[in-house]
Amino acid sequence: MILSPSTSGGYSLINNTMPEGGEPVVIKVEDLTTQSLIKFTRLQWWVFVVVNIVFLIVGQAAAVLLGRFYYDQGGNSKWMATLVQTAAFPILYVPLFLFPSHREPSSSSPSPSFLALFSVYFFLGVLLAGDNMLYSTGLLYLSASTYSLICASQLAFNSVFSYFINSQKFTSLILNSVVILSLSAALIAVNDDSEGPSGLSKLKYMIGFISTFGASAIYSLLLCLMQLSFQKVLKKETFAVVLEMQIYTSLVATCIALIGLFASGEWRSLHGEMEGFHKGRVSYVMTLVWTAVTWQVCSVGVVGLIFVVSSLFSNVISTLSLAVTPIASVIIFHDSMNGAKIIAMLLAFWGFASYIYQNYLDDSKARKALSDIKETRNDPTGQ
Repeated sequence: MILSPSTSGGYSLINNTMPEGGEPVVIKVEDLTTQSLIKFTRLQWWVFVVVNIVFLIVGQAAAVLLGRFYYDQGGNSKWMATLVQTAAFPILYVPLFLFPSHREPSSSSPSPSFLALFSVYFFLGVLLAGDNMLYSTGLLYLSASTYSLICASQLAFNSVFSYFINSQKFTSLILNSVVILSLSAALIAVNDDSEGPSGLSKLKYMIGFISTFGASAIYSLLLCLMQLSFQKVLKKETFAVVLEMQIYTSLVATCIALIGLFASGEWRSLHGEMEGFHKGRVSYVMTLVWTAVTWQVCSVGVVGLIFVVSSLFSNVISTLSLAVTPIASVIIFHDSMNGAKIIAMLLAFWGFASYIYQNYLDDSKARKALSDIKETRNDPTGQ
């Protein structure tokens, strides 16, 4: 795995075993121990990262657009909007069966106990449910511009949490990426020409503002805790662990959302909501179904990037999606594309490129170190 102190914090790269005649593998080790957590060739790592970036950007952009469509066309249930963010988790069993879990026999650490796994999944699932509910409330009560502007604060929250929880180290390129992406998202937000909810009271505005701000903080905390769980508790070596994390945390979040839907009494209004949906009943059902599916696609990308890179990188790509969403709006809803949005998207791609370049530098440094180790071990005079 292409990780270094500048991107993962507290981790080093070392290689103690090289396959004969094959590609060198990079092993992530904690505190220079010999405990292997995951192995990837260079090509495999980049393919895995690119696939998860696509999942995150496409999934999040589509989910946000569908969520806005749900509210604009007459949807009003916060608990339903919360439920669909995790309800489609059973579809993840398909790739889970295609990528079964496999553990290296040389692992020096025992497998986590059932109680430890249950505690991790339950706690993260509760956080996820609360985060989804806060985002749903914010999207209902705030205009798109204010909502996006507040969501951009998640990078700042993540920088703080990752520093204390994941020992994140920051280089000038990473700081440049965080600042540029935050400015890009803010520029898009303040120039968003969509209209906000009409007749909104000051109390509801404050509820939406606080909910979205709190959701951004909880989301950043959730990413950091997921990264910590991968490193300290799960310690598995395949993509199956990513799917298991998403499945079980989504299961907990879905159960909580269902309880909230029935306890609040909102379930009684769902039939009337469907009948009064501006685009019709079929459109109402398909909107909820595809919102649920796209949120799962997005979530796999989020957790996958935490698994192979870091929580900060995952958050950077999530923020990049705030710049991609207006492009989709232009194509799908024929929104206007003004100069400010174009500049903001260019800034976002600049910040994204900065972070990717930092990972490239870390990769090159790690490969050179491994090459030096191999040459030293193969040099008879060095023995």
